[in-house]
Amino acid sequence: MTVMCRGIRGATTAGSNTKEEILSATTQLLEELVKANNVDSNDVAALFLTTSPDLNAEFPAVAARKMGWELVPLLCGHEMTVPDSLGKCIRVLILINTEKRPDEINHIYLRDAVNLRKRGFEC
Repeated sequence: MTVMCRGIRGATTAGSNTKEEILSATTQLLEELVKANNVDSNDVAALFLTTSPDLNAEFPAVAARKMGWELVPLLCGHEMTVPDSLGKCIRVLILINTEKRPDEINHIYLRDAVNLRKRGFEC
């Protein structure tokens, strides 16, 4: 089978704008995504993390580094400011090199982010 670059999406929310909450929520989400998709950090091409504008106490990428993702390229940013969008939200896009088909990828949405895709707000 051919190895392709595939995206794994996920999102969660932090309880408050603190370093501890941002890192805890991000770690939980990344651990769930890794488990659900059998991700080996050596297969990760890049990790993109965004936060809603109300989260700025810590870079969520710090959670990935603490998990041992030392060689993975990481990028953080803020989401667009859209009226009525979910606050205190952390979004993740993991690009992995894999033989999996798109329908074999498990996207994970936790906490208050569980309804994002159902409501059509996640692209």
